[in-house]
Amino acid sequence: MYKELLPIGTVVILRGGLRKLMITGIKVANVDTLEKVYDYIGVLYPEGFMGDKSNFMFNHSEINDVVYRGYTNPERDEFINFLEEQEKAEKRRMNL
Repeated sequence: MYKELLPIGTVVILRGGLRKLMITGIKVANVDTLEKVYDYIGVLYPEGFMGDKSNFMFNHSEINDVVYRGYTNPERDEFINFLEEQEKAEKRRMNL
């Protein structure tokens, strides 16, 4: 599940979207509700962060096109593995 996540810095166009978004974070929760976790948070490209209202949360399934793939390295691979292990541990706790 986490292996499919695109790296930070990736530029995408969402289905039905006209503007490009640059991914700035992965697996983020809506601060207002904390109930829904999104795959990504991003900002308009090329403008970047222009305040809290310029962040867009979206899921992998909403991506129509990957314009540019961001940087990845072994450090990112370790982070993705950490997220997967955390999810497995959470599932085990819920099944107890």
